[in-house]
Amino acid sequence: MAQGLATAYKELQQAFNSKTPDINKCGQLLGKLKIGLIESGLLFPQGNQNLDDLAVTRDILEMGALWSVRSKDIPSFDRYFAQLQTFYVDYNSVLPSSPREYSIQGLNLIRLLTQNRIADFHTTLESLPAEALHDNQFIKHPVNLERWLMEGSYSKVWAAREGAPAEEYKFFVDSLMGTIRNEIASCEEAAYESLPVRDAAALLFFQSHVELDQFARQRGWQINPSTETIVFAKKGEEKIELPKQKLITAALHYARELEQIV
Repeated sequence: MAQGLATAYKELQQAFNSKTPDINKCGQLLGKLKIGLIESGLLFPQGNQNLDDLAVTRDILEMGALWSVRSKDIPSFDRYFAQLQTFYVDYNSVLPSSPREYSIQGLNLIRLLTQNRIADFHTTLESLPAEALHDNQFIKHPVNLERWLMEGSYSKVWAAREGAPAEEYKFFVDSLMGTIRNEIASCEEAAYESLPVRDAAALLFFQSHVELDQFARQRGWQINPSTETIVFAKKGEEKIELPKQKLITAALHYARELEQIV
């Protein structure tokens, strides 16, 4: 590996692993390193490559994937994860195992859940070793989330945020909770005309009135401070005009055709 790449890699490690990581500096170093990896033919390796260089490249991409989540840049995470598949699949038999691999695989699984891509979620699970589904904390976490979502056990999904195996997981769980809240809100609008503020906050897993107020404004709900109730916005029922005359004419024509057949 070129001296410039090796130096930038060490700088990235220091910036990424520090107690207070510098997100901006990490982003700048990652951009510089990716250009260097492309020029060295390591980002998309082919044929025989130096295994140490491949391991370093994988480590850089893994830090890039985690940096993307910390930066809340999901398209960037998707790109890094796609680039890592070469190292996780094609070079799996020749490279030493990575301590970050299952952490990133788990993040991708939760990412699929947030997009409601359940089929892709299960396809990805099938590609992982069976023991990882039961023994690895990074894989068990999204597996449990998916099961609780299917059961409708949203309180368990919410509680799982605090039990996340890594800080990056909380970002995706928060995104998942956003989807769940919208589903619950739609049910509330259909079932109730109004609810006490306290009950609405509990059902939506909000811990402060500020969060509830912001969500209510987004949904067009009215909060009555005197009665401490939320009045839900009712959507007007759509009226569908049926073409009665055409239906009657078609039915009579069909009846005449049947008579002629008989």
